[in-house]
Amino acid sequence: MPKQSSPFNIPCRPRRLRKTAAIRSLTQETWLRPENLVQPLFVLEGNGKPTDIDAMPGIQRFPIQYLLKECETILKAGVKAVILFPHTLGSLKNSTGDEALNPNGLIIRAVKALKKEFPELMVMTDIALDPYTTHGHDGVLTVDGLDVDNDRTLEILEKMAVLQAEVGVDMVGPSDMMDGRVGVIRRALDNAGCADTGILAYTAKYNSGFYGPFREAVGSTTSAATGGTLSKKTYQLSPTNRREALLEAELDEDECADILMVKPAGPYLDVIRDLRLATTLPIAAYQVSGEYSQILAAAERGWLDKDRCREESLIAIKRAGADIILTYFAKEQAACMR
Repeated sequence: MPKQSSPFNIPCRPRRLRKTAAIRSLTQETWLRPENLVQPLFVLEGNGKPTDIDAMPGIQRFPIQYLLKECETILKAGVKAVILFPHTLGSLKNSTGDEALNPNGLIIRAVKALKKEFPELMVMTDIALDPYTTHGHDGVLTVDGLDVDNDRTLEILEKMAVLQAEVGVDMVGPSDMMDGRVGVIRRALDNAGCADTGILAYTAKYNSGFYGPFREAVGSTTSAATGGTLSKKTYQLSPTNRREALLEAELDEDECADILMVKPAGPYLDVIRDLRLATTLPIAAYQVSGEYSQILAAAERGWLDKDRCREESLIAIKRAGADIILTYFAKEQAACMR
C-alpha cells in the first residue's frame, strides 16, 4: 500500500492492530466457543407436544421424547452440556416437595433417557425444592412458616442429589442457597458410591428480579418472590453485596465444589471477576431468563440487533472471567459459530 503522510506526530496508533481481519484475530483477547456454553432445558410431563413459554420467545417445555430430539440438535450445534429443570404438575406439589424424591419422577426418567441415547452429552440437574413446593420456596418451611428450615432442607437435598446421581447425572447443581449444602451433598454422593458426580455450586445466587420468566417456565409459585410473609431474601444474596459472594465462594471451595457459579450473569459482571481472581476453580455464570427475554423483547420491537446483542452479552460474561456460560441462547449462538 502507498505510504500516507500525516501532519501529526502520532507514533502510538492502536488502530494498527485493528486494520485487518487477520490482525484483529491475532490480537483478540476473548474467545467464545460452543464448548463454553450450557443449554438450560425445561422438561414437561406427558406424551404431548412441546409447549411455548410466553415470556421466553423461542424457548419451549419438552416432553421426554421431544427432549431427545432437541438434545440431538443441540449436540449437532456443538454444545456438549445441558441442565434440566422440571415443570412439575400442580397435583404433585406439596409443602415439603416430596415429588423431588420420587425415584420415577420426571427428571429421573429424563436423565435415564438422555444418558441412554446420548452418553456423550453432559447432563446437569438442578437441586432445589422450588419446582416441587406449593409455596414456591427452595426448601421446607419452619413450623411457624416464617423461615426456610436450613437443616431440614439439607436432609432432602442430599437424598435428591444421590437419587439423580445414581441414574447417571454428570453434575448436580444445588441452587437453594442453604448454608452447608455443598459439603452435605458431597459427603452423601461419596458415601453412595457416586464420587465421580460433580457439584456445580450456585455460589452467588442473587435475589434478583430477572428470574420472572423462569418461574413461568417451571410453573413455580410466584408468591415467594412477590409478596408472601417470607421472602427469598432470607437465603439468596442481596444485590447490594459484593464481598459476601467471596465468603460464599470460600465456603463452597472448602466444601469441595467442582465449579463455582454466579447468577444472574450480566448484572453481576463485577462479582464474576471477583470470583475469577479469588479461585483457581472453574467459574460459571448463568445468563438467566430475564436477561434472555429483555434482549428478545427489544429486538422484536426493532430497538436492538438480536444477533449482535446476543453475542456481545455472552462475550461480556466471558470477558469478565466466566469459563462456562449457562444461557438460553446456547444452541442459537453455537449454530452461528459453526
